[in-house]
Parts: sequence; C-alpha cells; structure tokens
Amino acid sequence: MTQHVLLNKDHHRNLRVRTDRSAELGDNMMFAVTFVEELRTIQAHYPVFFQKDTEGQFQCIALMGFEQGENLFLTEQGWDAHHIPILVERLPFLIGLQQQNGNQDRVIHIDLDNPRVNETEGEALFDQLGSPTEYLQRVSALLEATHQGLEENKTFIAMLNELDLLESFSLDVELDNGSQHQLLGFYTINEDKLEKLSAPQLSMLHEKGYLQAVYMILASHSHLRDLIARKNQRVSQA
Repeated sequence: MTQHVLLNKDHHRNLRVRTDRSAELGDNMMFAVTFVEELRTIQAHYPVFFQKDTEGQFQCIALMGFEQGENLFLTEQGWDAHHIPILVERLPFLIGLQQQNGNQDRVIHIDLDNPRVNETEGEALFDQLGSPTEYLQRVSALLEATHQGLEENKTFIAMLNELDLLESFSLDVELDNGSQHQLLGFYTINEDKLEKLSAPQLSMLHEKGYLQAVYMILASHSHLRDLIARKNQRVSQA
C-alpha cells in the first residue's frame, strides 16, 4: 500500500527517514529506472538496458538481478556499490504537482506507508525551526534531477526509436551449479544499425549528447559478467 501526501513542516516535523539498505525496506528490486545524465555513474557499476513500462513506453534501466525481488548488490552490510540509482535513493519521496497562481509547481510528496518513514530513527526532515535539513535539501535536488532526467529520456528514446536502434534480446545464464536463468523482455542498442548510421545521423546524436550515452550503455554490458559472479556467489552461500 502507498499513502502519498504533500510534505508539510507543520504535519511532518517529527518524521524521520531510514537511509540504511535492506530487503525489508524495499531495496530487493531487480532493476531501477535511470536516465541520460546519470549514465556516466551508473555504467560504472550496473549493466544498462531498456524495458517497456506498463503503458508500453521504453524506459532505461539499471539491472541489479536476474529475477523479480532480487538485488545482487544488496548484502547484509548494505548496498555493495559506490552509487545507488537516484530513483532508488530518493525513496520514499516523489514529485507532485500543485496548482498555484495558474501555474503547476513541483512539490515534494512523501509515502507515509513506506517502511523507511517513522518518528524514531533515521534522518530528520526538518530542524527545530521547521526549516528543511541538509538531508531534505539533498532529497529535493535528487527529485529535481529525476524530473529533468525522465523528461530528457523521452527525447533520447524517441531519437533511438526514430533511428530504429532498439532491439529486443534474451539472455540465457547458466550458473556454476547448473541452474539456468533467462532474461526476457529487455531491449538494447543494435550495434550493426549503429555502425551503419549516416554522418548526419551520428552528428544529430552527438549534438544532443546522446551518442556518448549510447556508447556508455553498450560499455555497461561488460558488467553482466560481474552480475553473474554475484549470482554464483549468492547461490553458493545459500
């Protein structure tokens, strides 16, 4: 269940948010949505692919496991990577829209039913004067980056579709113990079509900064080996 409400210093002054990482707090996710501006950091840790959302629209994702509810970066000590995807780190907050003076302003909402939210442990949201803490200011910056990034993704993915660069793929993974896993429903960059793009098409991608993003996504696929190694280690310890 979720209970999204507008964050308010008067009603939520005593709220705290746990920032430790565990399955009990909802971090056992197979993938996280990411965006162009985050790719430079994301591709250093996670393989990046595309997937269609519930409305059939492509989204860019960082893969963290091979089955639902599996996050191979989640350990008993916490999150085993130097960067947590922004759309994971910003939880339990999200962006809302508020009508004001004829304009729609972006505001911070919080999910009160999220297990991170409590009044006894974690990061405070407001100080004694009711001003946002450094933690909440960081959350606000993360939410703004999320909004801008997801908007930018629409243009990025539209251009990839225009150039017919996205293709579906399946991946069969055999573990050291003989068990098999299959990744289905994911998409990647068609390298043959990328190599055949014309100079004007490549220039168009470059001018937008998307050519670099494409190559970072392709480079990130080398982390599939790391992900398989994490899976083998997890299975051997079970």
